[in-house]
Amino acid sequence: MALRVGIIGAGPSGLAQLRAFESARQKGAAIPDILCFEKQADWGGQWNNSWRIGLDAHGEPVHTSMYRHLWSNGPKECLEFSDYSFDEHFGRAISSFPPREVLFDYIKGRVEKSDVRKYVRLNTVARHTSYNEDTQEFTLTVEDLSTGTTETHIFDKLVVATGHFSVPSVPEFTGIKTFPGEVMHAHDFRGAERFAGKRLLMVGSSYSAEDIGMQAHKMGAASITLSYRTAPMGYHWPWNTVERPLVTHFDGGTARFRDGTQGDFDVVVLCTGYQHKYPFLPSELSLKSANVLYPANLYKGVVWQQNTNLFYLGAQDQYYTFNMFDAQAWFARDVMTGAIEMPSLAEREADIQLWLERQAGLTDHDAEADYQSDYLRELINATDYPSFDLDAVSQLFKDWMRNKHEDILGYRDAVHRSVVTGTVSATHHTRWLNAMDDSLERYLEGPSQDVDGGTPAAVTSSVAV
Repeated sequence: MALRVGIIGAGPSGLAQLRAFESARQKGAAIPDILCFEKQADWGGQWNNSWRIGLDAHGEPVHTSMYRHLWSNGPKECLEFSDYSFDEHFGRAISSFPPREVLFDYIKGRVEKSDVRKYVRLNTVARHTSYNEDTQEFTLTVEDLSTGTTETHIFDKLVVATGHFSVPSVPEFTGIKTFPGEVMHAHDFRGAERFAGKRLLMVGSSYSAEDIGMQAHKMGAASITLSYRTAPMGYHWPWNTVERPLVTHFDGGTARFRDGTQGDFDVVVLCTGYQHKYPFLPSELSLKSANVLYPANLYKGVVWQQNTNLFYLGAQDQYYTFNMFDAQAWFARDVMTGAIEMPSLAEREADIQLWLERQAGLTDHDAEADYQSDYLRELINATDYPSFDLDAVSQLFKDWMRNKHEDILGYRDAVHRSVVTGTVSATHHTRWLNAMDDSLERYLEGPSQDVDGGTPAAVTSSVAV
C-alpha cells in the first residue's frame, strides 16, 4: 500500500509541500497518496484577503490578517523561489516591493503550472486528529463546509501547514473596556482610510504596528503613537508619529504610559502578535511556542520530536518566507519517503539544543538574518532543492533593515538585485507614499507621473551582488 500523506492547509506552506512531491514525481519518483485540506474557497492561505472579520460565511474564524493597500514590507528578492523566478512569471523586471495581489499572483503561478490542484479539497476544515501508536496511523476528521458533512481519513504522515499568524494574542489593559473609541486587533484591520483625521494608538513594536501605522499616516491620520513593551523601533518617523513605553491604563479616551506621559486617542489597534493554535490536534501533538526563529520540539524546525510522522511547516518567526517553506517541504518530503533517515531521539534533541543555544545568543537583526540563512542552508544541503546564494540574501535583509531605519516612508522605493537571475528590480512608476491603487493591473502599467504631479521618485540603490 502506498504511503498516505495528509496536509492541513493550502497556503504557501501547504502548496510548497505539494510542489515538493510534484518535483519528485517529475524526476520519475513514485510519490505517496496525498490529500490536502483547505478551509477557504481557494488556495493561498493568508494571501486570500477578505473584507470579513471575526467569522466567515460558514461561521469559521477568518484566517487572513491581510488588508487593502498591503505592500510587501520586505524585498521580493528575499522570498523568490529558486526554481521559479519573478522574471519567469512576469516576463520582465518589476519593483522590489510589490502589493499583495502581485505576490499572490506569483505564488499561484508556480503551483498552477503543476498538476497539484487535484490533491486539494477546498472548503474543508480539519476538526479532530488522533494517533494510534500501535498502527502508527493518524485518524483525521474533516468537515466539508459546503455540505456540513464530516469524513474520516487515515494517514501515515501528517503535515500541519496552517501557519501561525491568524489567531490573535489580545492582552488586557486596565480601563480599556470603557475606552469610548474603536478597539481592534491588527488581525481585524482591513484598511486605513477610516483613520483619516483620527488619533491612533498602536500597541506593539513589530511589523504590524510599523506597517499599519505608516498606512494610517499615508491615509491621513492626524497622529500615530506606537507603544512598545521592551524597546522602541527607533525609525525616523514622520512628523505626526511618536513612540511611547507601554500603556499602563486607560481613563476614558486617555491612555497613560509607563514614562508618565499620556495622550488622548480615537482608535486603539492592538498589534500584539499571534498564538500558535491548532484546535484540530490533541495537546500531545500541538506546538506551543512564542514567535521565535527556532521553536523547541521541532527537529530541523520541521519534525515533531516525539512523533517523527508529524511535520510542521512555517512554524517559526520569519525573515525568509516562501523559499524557506520550500526548503522545509523538501526536507519533510525526504523524511517521509525515507530518503533522509531520522537520527535517534537523543541525537535529535542535541541538535535542537544547539540551535536553541545559538538563538539565545542572537544580539540584533543582522545576526538573526544570518541565523535563519544558516538554518536554510542546512535544509537545502540535505535535499535536492535548487540552491541559491543565501549569503547574498542575508545581505539583502541587512540592506533592507538599514534602508528602513534611514527612511521608513521611502524604503519600498529602493531597488535590489535577484540572487536567482541577477536582475536588478525596476523602479516603480509611483512612489509607495503616493501609490493609492494596489491592484495588479495598475501595478503592471507602464511609467506615469506620480499622483502628486511629480516625476517618479529617485531611489537609493541597495544592490547585493
